[in-house]
Amino acid sequence: MKPFYLIFFLIVPLAISAQNKKNEKASFEVIGNCEICKKRIEKAALSKQGVKYANWDIPSNLISVIYNSKKISLKNVQAAIASVGHDTPMFKALDSVYKELPMCCLYKRTD
Repeated sequence: MKPFYLIFFLIVPLAISAQNKKNEKASFEVIGNCEICKKRIEKAALSKQGVKYANWDIPSNLISVIYNSKKISLKNVQAAIASVGHDTPMFKALDSVYKELPMCCLYKRTD
């Protein structure tokens, strides 16, 4: 009987932890310029339920995120960032939102 318990207590936790692997890491470009942009971009990403971590690097314009893919898609994270005025690979910020950014945050846009 003891080997059964031993096997049970070894295999069940492994099976449960395998099912809980839903966090994913991703990086993508977000256009911006400064520390004010950094705060705005990270806040927008973290405002979405399921985003656990967001760090935007100013020199490279890359954001690294960890998110729960069961709760939110990467597309929705990018949409949230674009909604505050910053272009991403999937979404271009609305011109009206972009124009409201502080002068230091007005980055060069591509068509």
